[in-house]
Amino acid sequence: MSPRRLIAAVLSVAVFVVAIVAMVRSTRGVEQELKKGTGPSGTVKLLKERVEVASFTAPDLDGRAVSTAALRGKVVLVNFWATWCPPCREEIPDLIALQAKYKDRLQIIGVAQDSGSIEAVRKFAAEHGMNYPTVLSTPEIEKLFPGVYALPTTFVLDRDGKLLNAARTELETQALAGLAPDVVVVDAEDEDKAKLQADKERVQNAAQANKIPGVDLAGLSPAARATVLQQLNTEHCTCGCNLTLAQCRIDDESCTISLPLAQELVKKVAGK
Repeated sequence: MSPRRLIAAVLSVAVFVVAIVAMVRSTRGVEQELKKGTGPSGTVKLLKERVEVASFTAPDLDGRAVSTAALRGKVVLVNFWATWCPPCREEIPDLIALQAKYKDRLQIIGVAQDSGSIEAVRKFAAEHGMNYPTVLSTPEIEKLFPGVYALPTTFVLDRDGKLLNAARTELETQALAGLAPDVVVVDAEDEDKAKLQADKERVQNAAQANKIPGVDLAGLSPAARATVLQQLNTEHCTCGCNLTLAQCRIDDESCTISLPLAQELVKKVAGK
């Protein structure tokens, strides 16, 4: 493994562990305060400028309509995931617990990125006791929530249906839902957006990527798309980075070597 890939792998693991620890600490802190008979307090910093997101309606795994427009007044977590994604499976129990605890103020919507049958996703959801609806991903939904380059990825919609970049912890959920009157919500400018985005792109695991920068996979069948992603994560770029084509595209979108190689691979698979 090259030093660059080793550093990326270490950073990816470190970020995932820190996120899980932060979520556990926040949840335990709130639980202890509630046991004492006091409410949570502190400051939650949320983005001042929130993005308007058009509502969408899609059938869940049992054919029932799920509409974000009908969920105004609730905090909505739109969680992009897949049955084959280990980190997704790790966080599902936390999502189930949040949905059960705040069912009157919070609604989680799973967006499955699986390319297999709906029956397989339905079986997985039943076996894991998922208590929130899941819809299959569509180009329309992905257009509303761009930037899902790795799984899991969760978008937070406030009670007006506006998108913000809040950390998904129990305290933020309580603040957004109006359940924590002693918590001060501060609207902040997104000064660290560029830095956070750069850091995120560096540590993303290409093996979990379902989109590759500069590579159009929209016209491929589910089977062909899976084949392309597998080959992009197998074949290496010849620019000297010693990375796979997928990792090189994610790490450096300006690379003029990996882009034509990746695009040619898509054409080759599509032509079969």
